[in-house]
Amino acid sequence: MSAVNNETLVDVRHLKQYFSINTGMFSSKPLKAVDDVSFSIKRGETLGLVGESGCGKTTVGRTLLHLYKPTGGEVFFHDKPVKTKAEINEFRKKATMVFQDPYSSLNPRMTVSDIIGEPLDIHKMYSDRKAREERILDLMDKVGLNSEHASRYAHEFSGGQRQRIGIARALALNPEFIVCDEPVSALDVSIQAQVINMFDELQEEMGLTYLFIAHDILVVRHISDRIAVMYLGKMVELADAKEIYSQPLHPYTKSLMSAVPQPDPRIARANKRIVLTGDIPSPLNAPSGCPFRTRCPHALEACAQSMPEFKEVSSGHFAACHRIEELN
Repeated sequence: MSAVNNETLVDVRHLKQYFSINTGMFSSKPLKAVDDVSFSIKRGETLGLVGESGCGKTTVGRTLLHLYKPTGGEVFFHDKPVKTKAEINEFRKKATMVFQDPYSSLNPRMTVSDIIGEPLDIHKMYSDRKAREERILDLMDKVGLNSEHASRYAHEFSGGQRQRIGIARALALNPEFIVCDEPVSALDVSIQAQVINMFDELQEEMGLTYLFIAHDILVVRHISDRIAVMYLGKMVELADAKEIYSQPLHPYTKSLMSAVPQPDPRIARANKRIVLTGDIPSPLNAPSGCPFRTRCPHALEACAQSMPEFKEVSSGHFAACHRIEELN
């Protein structure tokens, strides 16, 4: 984690991403993958985004970068809106993504040199072939790859090395902001630690800002300054990483944190596991009101009537629950 600046780099307001799903011969229904999500990220900060599979974490990252056209909401970068084609093209020079699967995110027909150099080619970021080659070798060195790897193909590398190639590609244009979409979930645990440490070092060296998406809370806690929790397309809690770990406010966050393994046996024995009943509802038929109410042990009739406001409960600690004061 690098020194966090007070300047807001990325500001996301009321972001929505609905996908139209065919439900019959002539009928369709919106699947609300991301529904009214707002957050901001300061320069040099890492915001961790966690939640169960299917909650909309990855869709937030992709919609933010306009890989999916947002259904609604706004994205601001350096206080400037990202809307028009020209604005999106300019934004993509400074904002990029590291994908989850290092096996499918790299073109098997391209050499490592061409994979890393592709963003440079698209945006014409070099004066001649020699400058291009020097930049590629410098990027490979940054992520711990040897220069002799440049002429090889992706299938010749291990999962960890492939992810390093993907990270080098993401760094090609000297970005300010990187969306890391579960970048270590497909890797062995020993390799995960190396890659996480490399993200830390790169952030320190290059002043990077991350949106770090993951389902492993321990990984997110290690790298993040703040953590946001999502459930069924909605953001339910957002706070400082240490605070959300020690004092979660939302019932869903409490359940997630109770499942985190404790290395101390005495703490582990004292830790009461909060087991949720039922399955996650389908985003196609989300419950009315609070999306978590069908699995929440504290749900009341009011929870079915309206979606609770995502509000600041204490300084920098936001949550969305009708009974937040009562339960904490």
